[in-house]
Amino acid sequence: MEQGTTEAAVAKTARGARPVAITSAVCALAMVALGIPFAGGTAPGAVDRAFQDWVAGAFDGQAELLRLFVVATQPYVLVPVLAVVAIACALARRGPELAVALAGPAIAIALNTWVLKPLFDRHNGGTYAYPSGHTVSLVSTLVVLVIVARPGAATALTAALGALLVPFAAVGMVGLGFHYLTDVVGGTLFAVAFVLAALLVSRAYFRRRPWPTR
Repeated sequence: MEQGTTEAAVAKTARGARPVAITSAVCALAMVALGIPFAGGTAPGAVDRAFQDWVAGAFDGQAELLRLFVVATQPYVLVPVLAVVAIACALARRGPELAVALAGPAIAIALNTWVLKPLFDRHNGGTYAYPSGHTVSLVSTLVVLVIVARPGAATALTAALGALLVPFAAVGMVGLGFHYLTDVVGGTLFAVAFVLAALLVSRAYFRRRPWPTR
């Protein structure tokens, strides 16, 4: 009976992991596919240019507002949020989520800065642009929040918050000349792909080495 229960639990876990793995893989492939046409270049694409023109027209002379839009991407906002999440996960003894909160965004940002940006070699204003590091910081944190939120209304509200913050951040970064729209999309795709992959690895690790009970 115990063996059957264990096998059923393993099968249920595998079924739950499958959509997460598929989403992670699709986002990673989409990030690569989106970035390849712009690799080694500096010019915006047609969609980038159209979005730039719209932002320039809609927010002309509103630099302070544009700077406000990107506040959510800054470390002084995101680091305290992740610290609170990590403490809450530790107190609740949620090992996989704690590991993702501590390591997921940090490793994603490091990989983006030191590996992906030099590989794609897209420049904007003399600096690497694709994928957007500001976006990776914000979206990786938002994905962590979605992961730790209680299923139901809390998850929906967290996802809605992300759906609000990311577009405003995109407007701010494009309007201030930090990034093109495709940089933001690429950063979003990479952040989702990496944090979901980190979650799968973390869950697999803690299944084999569960936290001791109190």
